[in-house]
Amino acid sequence: MAAMEIEFKFQIPGDRLKAVEAALRRGTVVRTRLQARYFDTADQALAGQGIVLRLRKEGRRWVQTVKATGDNALHRLEHNVDLGATGGASPAIDPQRHQGTPVGDRLAKVLAASGAPLVERQSTDIVRLTRDVRVTGAGGAVVEMALDVGKVVAYAGTPDECESPVCELELELKRGEVQGLVSLARRWSQQHGLWFSTVSKAERGARLLAKVEVVPAVKAETPRFPEGQDKLDGRAIQQAVVASCLAQMLPNASEIAAGSTDEEQIHQLRIGLRRLRTALRELAGLDASPGPFDAAGWEPPLIEAFRALGELRDREQVVKLAQPQLREAGAPVFDPLAGDDDATADVRSPGDVVRAPAFQSALVSLIGFTAATPAAPAPKSDAEDAAATPSAPAPMMNAGDARRTLRKRLQHLHKQAVRDGKRFESLPTEDQHRVRKRLKRLRYLAEFVAPLFDAEGKSSSAAERYLKHLRPAQDALGEFNDEAVALALYREATARDGRAWFAVGWFSARHAVHAKACRKTLGGIEEAPRFWKKGS
Repeated sequence: MAAMEIEFKFQIPGDRLKAVEAALRRGTVVRTRLQARYFDTADQALAGQGIVLRLRKEGRRWVQTVKATGDNALHRLEHNVDLGATGGASPAIDPQRHQGTPVGDRLAKVLAASGAPLVERQSTDIVRLTRDVRVTGAGGAVVEMALDVGKVVAYAGTPDECESPVCELELELKRGEVQGLVSLARRWSQQHGLWFSTVSKAERGARLLAKVEVVPAVKAETPRFPEGQDKLDGRAIQQAVVASCLAQMLPNASEIAAGSTDEEQIHQLRIGLRRLRTALRELAGLDASPGPFDAAGWEPPLIEAFRALGELRDREQVVKLAQPQLREAGAPVFDPLAGDDDATADVRSPGDVVRAPAFQSALVSLIGFTAATPAAPAPKSDAEDAAATPSAPAPMMNAGDARRTLRKRLQHLHKQAVRDGKRFESLPTEDQHRVRKRLKRLRYLAEFVAPLFDAEGKSSSAAERYLKHLRPAQDALGEFNDEAVALALYREATARDGRAWFAVGWFSARHAVHAKACRKTLGGIEEAPRFWKKGS
């Protein structure tokens, strides 16, 4: 059976497991023991392409399954082959069983390129409780809820045997509208303190095998637009860009929620949040239909998370950058953060920030938005047709209107950057900081939509030339901002330690020089070749 899975997976805090199980058992549940064996090549060719191949014993029956990542955070390509009951013996793995399916073809291509044989990599032993839930008022949506408790085992039967516990809740849409799945997922995550996870059981096993505790942070990538980019309407553009932002945010958020304090993961999550906020602000209006693109509802918890994740990190990073320069200038040695109890009293851990119910609710809603299909308009009666006015706005921008709107927004941000540059030195400190944020929005929006202005394959190089003109100003403004934060930090520290006055004087003396440098680099943006202009 071939299918496109649409599901959420949440991690369950250990102290919430009993409550989750009790809530699940308020309906009719089915208990199944799942024992699975996972296969890959020795060099993990399948894992490298986001493919999972397994044999799983479900009760008395064996099922061979291949899964692969889909086109967004909710979609998974999947093909299952029921092998029936085979007694006590486990059947042999056979990739040919998936031949002729989209995911099977992808599997065959990767195995052919690798040329290496399949080997068993890890196993799982899970007790699953399942229950089907009909979501009222959500287009007749039916969702399968599955509570999985057990373990993933690697190096079984060897001195290196190790395991990772599994305690998660999966919600899979069986039929109906995605919004029904989103509604149920939000309700359960809020009630039980669950957090969205991108780590599969296969990935848990791979980490055990590699003895990896911290995985590399995920960085931003260019949006992947569907085929026929010149015909994409406003909603499709919004969905592709938001999906791109989530592709960076979700893996990093998942690791942090699970307890990681890796600085690069936190940094990349904050970049993802900046990019997403730019998308929500600059793409608003491409779809005028009510509800789906809820920037006003999504943004507050995103802003709160961004600020909370940066409250301590930004100050520490500024000190790391400033101290070597100050030492070279002959400054007395001291820690400007020492004794600053007020700054850290209310600082939450990164995990607490990401697990916050409001933030998780926003993530669930955003993921659902990227997976939703536009609702078909209800048929109008003759009377409604007659009453409709020609000036009534279309609920969704067509491709041409969407591009015209994006051109206007790019041009507006470009002109703002040029105007701000000419008067940068005379701007108040708060407005100077705003210039940096506007420049970031211009950069992110340009990166998002560059593929949409592809003329005979030239947009990539044209956009890169434009972005190259922005980089000197970005660098100068970044350094200017860091020194402004450092100046404020050391000025605060003078109340605790007089040695801070050296840094205050040093940074104050540099302020005017760096403001002039910012003005000059911003001036270079005026001549940047604008890739969004027709004929460019």
